[in-house]
Parts: sequence; C-alpha cells; structure tokens
Amino acid sequence: MIIAGVDEVGRGPLAGPVVAAAVILNDDKPIAGIKDSKALTEKKRTDLSQIIKDNALAWAIAWADVEEIDHLNIFHASLLAMKRAVEQLSIMPELALIDGKFCPDLVCKTRPIIKGDMTEPSIGAASIIAKHYRDTLLIELDEDYPQYGFKQHKGYPTKQHVAALNEHGVTPHHRRSYAPVKKVLET
Repeated sequence: MIIAGVDEVGRGPLAGPVVAAAVILNDDKPIAGIKDSKALTEKKRTDLSQIIKDNALAWAIAWADVEEIDHLNIFHASLLAMKRAVEQLSIMPELALIDGKFCPDLVCKTRPIIKGDMTEPSIGAASIIAKHYRDTLLIELDEDYPQYGFKQHKGYPTKQHVAALNEHGVTPHHRRSYAPVKKVLET
C-alpha cells in the first residue's frame, strides 16, 4: 500500500503562510533521525530535509497564504494546504496519514493520528520538510523587513515581534485576523 505522511507547520505565527508537506517514504531507503521537526535543531532539520527529498519516493510542499488564512481561518487554511500538498505528489497515495485530529478532504483514504509526527516516520518527514521550507521563507522575508526580526522568531508572536508590529506597523505578510495584528490595525 502506498502511504503518504502529511503535516503542516505555521498555525501559530502572526506572519507568513501555513505550509504543509506530503511525503511517501521509500522503504528500501530508510532515513535515520526522523522525528517531530520541533524536536530537531535547525541544522539537523536542514540536513534531514535534503536527505528526505533525495530518498523519498515522492514529496510535495504547498501552502495557504495570509489572505487565505484571514478569509478561511487557520484551521481551514491548514486543511487546504495539506490537501494541496497531497494533490501535488507525483504518486497518488492509497492512504494519507494526517498529523492531528482532522483530515482534509482527499481522493484517497485518510487517517488522523494525534502526535503522528512523533510516531509515524512519513508524517515526521513531512513535518521536517514543511518546517524547513517555511523557516526559509521567513528568513528571506527578514531581508525585506529586517526591523521585524523574522529570521529569529519565524513570525511567531514573541515580545520582539509584537514590539516591532507596534513600532513599524503591519506588513502585507501579517495575518490580519490574528489578535495582536488586528490590535495594531485598530490603533
């Protein structure tokens, strides 16, 4: 049976897209060290991301942008990003293992697995490549908006980020439906 692991990253940040990945691992090429992306160092994630891409049978990355997040809400935007990632795979899985309680509407069978990124290697692999991709986007965004510190906090609501929002205002990359951003827009 062809099984894809699916995970998303970036539900909590105030800025940037929510990014999802889908990965079909190659059983003939096992990859050591795969686990929840948040439990890995940035360097280890970077290294593993490339190893996963080089050795997986198929992988895809997709996202929902800030406009979609603000329009749909983060829950539905996350499901949309996961659906897009699976649909972009070069091999269609028979089963998609989804990290969490809820599954996107897919043409294949789905199974939600709470904390699946810690127990299912294919979900862990998806978590790693999605987080590496999203972090890279926010590091690039930092080059255009260095005053916000995206390189350090990756868009999450740290004291530094909220202070920068209050001082410099809202960028086109901020999620306007999120309370700290909404508060700045209202003042």
